[in-house]
Formats: sequence, C-alpha cells, structure tokens
Amino acid sequence: MLHPQPVKTVPLLHPIFEEKRIEVSMLRLDQVHFSVPGNKFFKLKYNLEEAKNQGKTTILTFGGAFSNHIHASAAAARNLGLKSIGIIRGEDSDKSNPTLAYARGQGMHLYFISRDEYRRKNTEEFIAKLMGTFGDFYLIPEGGTNPLAIKGTSEILTEQHQEYSHICTSIGTGGTLAGLAQSLRQEQILIGFSSLKGEFILEEIQQLMVRNSIQPLGKLEINTAYHFGGYAKWTSELIDFIGWFWKEFGVPLDPIYTGKMVAGFFDLVQKNHFSEGSKILLIHTGGLQGNAGFHHQTGIRLPSL
Repeated sequence: MLHPQPVKTVPLLHPIFEEKRIEVSMLRLDQVHFSVPGNKFFKLKYNLEEAKNQGKTTILTFGGAFSNHIHASAAAARNLGLKSIGIIRGEDSDKSNPTLAYARGQGMHLYFISRDEYRRKNTEEFIAKLMGTFGDFYLIPEGGTNPLAIKGTSEILTEQHQEYSHICTSIGTGGTLAGLAQSLRQEQILIGFSSLKGEFILEEIQQLMVRNSIQPLGKLEINTAYHFGGYAKWTSELIDFIGWFWKEFGVPLDPIYTGKMVAGFFDLVQKNHFSEGSKILLIHTGGLQGNAGFHHQTGIRLPSL
C-alpha cells in the first residue's frame, strides 16, 4: 500500500478574516506523498491494493494530456511494482508535454485515441477491445472515482478536523466530495466548488451519492459560480489571484481545481457568506504538477513546490 507523509493543517492569517471574525486553515494534502500528492493519493491507495489482491500486474486508466490522474497513477503504479497503461484523449495531443513525459518516465505505456473513441471509454465493448489489445489489467476509471476511491477520500477528515464548522473543496469527478460527505459531522457544512461549467454537476453529485449510499450527516452545498470559464479554462483574474495568494501565504495553487476553489472562497468571505465565529478548513487537493503543463501551454509561470 502507498504510505502517506504527515499532513499539516496550517492557519491562514489575513486582515479580512479578522474583520469578518472567522478562522481559516488549509489542509495541505498536496504534501501527503512525494510522487502521489493530493486527493489522488486517497483515490488510488485502495484501488492499487485491490489490484494487488486480485493478482493483477497491470493497471489501466484514462485521462487527458495534462491529467493529474495520469501523472499520479503512473507514479503510484511504479511505486508498488505494477505496470501501467494510460489511455490518453486526443490523437493530436502534445506527446512531449511535462505530464506525459513524466508518466512515460515512470514506465507508463501511453495509448492515444480519438476524442470520439474516448467518449466510449465506459462501454463494455470498448473495455473488451482494450483487453484484446493489452491483455488482463485492473481498470481504474477516469479521475479515479469509484467506490474504493471514495473509501480512501472518506479518510481525509480525521478527529482533529471536527472543530471546523465549514469544509471547502474543489469538485472534478466528485469522488473527493463524496468521501468528505461520508465523514462529515452533523454540525458541519461541506462546500464544493465545481471546476466545471454548468448546473449538470448537481445531478451528477446526487447520483454519485445515491450509487454509493452516502447520506451526509451535515449539510452539503455545491457552488457552480467559480469555474472561471469551465474545466481547464482560466482568466487573468484567476492567475492574478494565484500569484497574490502565493505572496500572501506562501502556498502554491493550481488553476484547474484548488485555485478556483480558494478564489471562490475569498469572494464568499467578502460577501459575508460565513457567520462570525465560523472555523473554515480549505482542502488543498494537489494538482500542482499541472502548473508545469500550464506554463508549457501558455508561457505563464505559476508558483510551484
């Protein structure tokens, strides 16, 4: 099994928090493991354990050309002595970008397919075709979200986090939010900030909860207003915020997930969303490997570890 490093919960001090009379801390999941950081550590650890239990020697998973999941899966598989295959969306993908170069360096076999083919990735017919091409493997879905991933993310919050009135996290496939919801206490509020544009995420999260029989004890809020244009989209306002946050707190953020969540959180603070006396925990879900890819694509250099 993957073994974590101690995860720090660090206080964030700023005049606006004093003015609003709230306390804010950040859970630095980006530091949980050197090569498998963030929420990916929790999503992958039980999946890889299950692969070992089933006697599998290879994992296969899916992702885009700059995917955190591909990056982490390649490293985690190598860490545990497993082979890995990454099915990459887009035959026209930049095959030399930092994410894919790292995955290849970790021994992952990269297999590029068209976007049309990629849409069929969850069908039995397509999985059978992959089995015919690659032989037997342990399948991990795109983003890593499945029941074993949720089992892992349900362990993110521990007894030391019971004091917080609000927990804030970003949303991609919803696996981290689902795990957090499962371990939420009755008096706590979990706020998910969607990185995707559109209200469809509300129905997807609801279905995810139903499929995994999750009934949160606390309150769940989904905010769809801070996507900054949609998944993998960004604005100059977001980039400026990430730079400002680094200067203020010395914590790097990514522009896909945690950066959007923290920017949204600060906007809610300014709008008095949180009552006086609130104690808020922001969860840094990692994704900092993507900052190198962002620089590769845009020429904009973001703070990193």
